[in-house]
Amino acid sequence: MPGPFSVPGTNAVVTGAAGGIGRAVAARLLADGAAHVVIADRDADRARAAADELGPNASWEAFDVADESAVAAAVDRVWDRVGPIDLWCSNAGVGAGVGLGDDAEWDLSWRVHVMAHVYAARALFPRMAGRGGHFMVTASAAGLLTNLDTAPYTVTKHGAVALAEWLAIRHADDGIGVSCLCPQGVNTAMTAGDGASASTRLGGEYLEPEDVAQAVAAALRDGRFLILPHPEAADYELRRAQDRDRWLKGMRKAWAKLKGA
Repeated sequence: MPGPFSVPGTNAVVTGAAGGIGRAVAARLLADGAAHVVIADRDADRARAAADELGPNASWEAFDVADESAVAAAVDRVWDRVGPIDLWCSNAGVGAGVGLGDDAEWDLSWRVHVMAHVYAARALFPRMAGRGGHFMVTASAAGLLTNLDTAPYTVTKHGAVALAEWLAIRHADDGIGVSCLCPQGVNTAMTAGDGASASTRLGGEYLEPEDVAQAVAAALRDGRFLILPHPEAADYELRRAQDRDRWLKGMRKAWAKLKGA
């Protein structure tokens, strides 16, 4: 059965790592002694620049996490070039859709927030089975609660949490550890345009990506499934589960207050 994941001497891949949470997690893994970290991103120039900044134990790959053949090919390349992948941080995300969004925004959110994790697991888990490894899904506190601004984001992040739970249950006997990262507001390019009325502000002050990376490092060390850089999210989720009607009523009041902000 999987337990705590020890970073020193391991090979890791972090997707969506040219900036934000992904880059901070990659930097933290290197600081904690990872042998090699691959900076993966759709933007080759940004991925290359980030890898160069992170030093000789970092390299880069450019591919679309929503393209299954591209993900499988990247896994092959990294395995051949760097060695066995011990940790895959499936971190890429998008902030598509306002309100109910349109079909294209739903499709993009579904492919990046759910199917990207499926594609990575399909490529990695058969190789990790028996030898061990760890798979981290970056979801969101919106996947435990609700982001009032965007249905596509909220619904697909709920899907990411559910998938991570399924993987953790089904693949523990293969020696594969799974964790799920669920931050609230974080200061990244995705949230740069958030105003005072953004529903993510309901969670309080935004953290820095480095704070999230620290929470990831601690959770990997402890072998915890759910990674909550904002610990209060656990209390919110508990209240939601204990009395759903009361929670919905409170969220309606919060939405009315935000609209009047």
